[in-house]
Amino acid sequence: MAEVPPALELRGITKRFPGVLANDHVDFELRRREVHALLGENGAGKSTLMNILYGLYHPDEGEIWMGGKRVSLSSPKDAIEHGIGMVHQHFMLIPVMTVAENIVLANEPTEAGVLLDYDAAVKRVEELARTFKFAIDPRARIENISVGQQQRVEILKALYRNADILILDEPTAVLTPQEARELFEILKTLRTEGMSIVFISHKLNEVLDIADRITVLRRGKKIETLPREGATEPTLARLMVGRDVLLRVEKAPASAGEPLLVVEDLHVLDDRGLEAVRGISFDVHAGEIVALAGVDGNGQSELVEALSGLRHAASGAVRVGGRDVTRSSARDIIDLGVGHIPEDRQRRGLVLDFTLAENLGLHDYRKPPNSRFGWLFPNRLVRWARRLLEQFDVRGGGPQTRAAALSGGNQQKVVLAREIAREPSVLLAAQPTRGLDVGAIEFVHRRLVEARDSGKGVLLVSLELEEVLSLADRILVVYEGRIVRGYPPDVTEEELGIAMTGGHREEVPA
Repeated sequence: MAEVPPALELRGITKRFPGVLANDHVDFELRRREVHALLGENGAGKSTLMNILYGLYHPDEGEIWMGGKRVSLSSPKDAIEHGIGMVHQHFMLIPVMTVAENIVLANEPTEAGVLLDYDAAVKRVEELARTFKFAIDPRARIENISVGQQQRVEILKALYRNADILILDEPTAVLTPQEARELFEILKTLRTEGMSIVFISHKLNEVLDIADRITVLRRGKKIETLPREGATEPTLARLMVGRDVLLRVEKAPASAGEPLLVVEDLHVLDDRGLEAVRGISFDVHAGEIVALAGVDGNGQSELVEALSGLRHAASGAVRVGGRDVTRSSARDIIDLGVGHIPEDRQRRGLVLDFTLAENLGLHDYRKPPNSRFGWLFPNRLVRWARRLLEQFDVRGGGPQTRAAALSGGNQQKVVLAREIAREPSVLLAAQPTRGLDVGAIEFVHRRLVEARDSGKGVLLVSLELEEVLSLADRILVVYEGRIVRGYPPDVTEEELGIAMTGGHREEVPA
């Protein structure tokens, strides 16, 4: 009996951009009914390879084969017609439209061949969601549902168009641990139903949990394809980075000094005017990392925005270095020595149409030596940027490259470089390693510990329990806008998890 051809083969795919060899003769095979993980550092060429498969880029060399036949995919329309669906890292949804409208867009059921039959659209989406066990309201607006639900909408869009190959680009980068577990159950269901899945990631534990096979890319080249059985996190990290990686940061015990950040009975409203932060009090001392642990949506975002001057508190007090900054602007707080690594690098961290030099100089372009008497000296910003890009190992461009051209992980490194290089006395680090690979995470963790050891106060806000336990000198659990427990760094992951979901409620001074 003839051997069944793979669902997909990429043969010798090469893609060049100005100054960058993104893919260097890469081979990749996806079998039917398998989850094949594509693993690599930021800038390794993972997304480029899949954007070629989805018709967004055209390869300079190489061939694409599907079901034993060579195909040409010159646009996403071609890819969709060949049964390929892609869920991008940053979702392609229209916020003001409903779930059903987004899913059927460009392939709508109509009345009399002209008007949108909205009820028919809702019914089709309900049937599809029921088939694949997706809990989602077809009539809800995208802007009113969670990130995890938005991702399900993207998957349903692909299923609605009869995709049998699904590409997921960093699917858990914006998900809580609970949402990630729910996604994995969905992927297992899809595989059982006959779908083949490409899972792009840099999270080793997730790859080992969900993938049947793993292909590792490094600097545009395929390094190895190996089965999940027998693969370990240290082995995969070594293949990705090309050296041994410390998966847990090494640090000496903290030597805490004077309080640098003091928060007293802080109340903050969210965008709907509801109380998101409900009387939080804590302090961060020089020479320590204090971590806020909690499930997403428990007031962490509003708290960080209030501390950084992006949102005014309803009541309470915030002091930095003994000075009241409760009503201060973001500019004044920056000038007082507060660094802010925002959780959303694209909305809050970067101006995507600006160059990297301009982004790295956003805080200090008005000050000498960057400017004098109102005159800006761009060459000085470029020289400063070149030094930081090398120091923080930012790949994919130089000082004159637009921020939008970088991969998500390298965009994050640019934000980190700007905030850490200014030597702030207080560093607000919100999801600082979101979207980063193991090598970059090791680098960021080391820089945060170095900041602590040099006498700075670091407030870490993270959804990653492993990160919290690895870095924190003190852990504060936030639940429903309140700090409900304080823990030492040797607390167990299970105990933290219970507190994060409302167990052990016993509000304590922080």
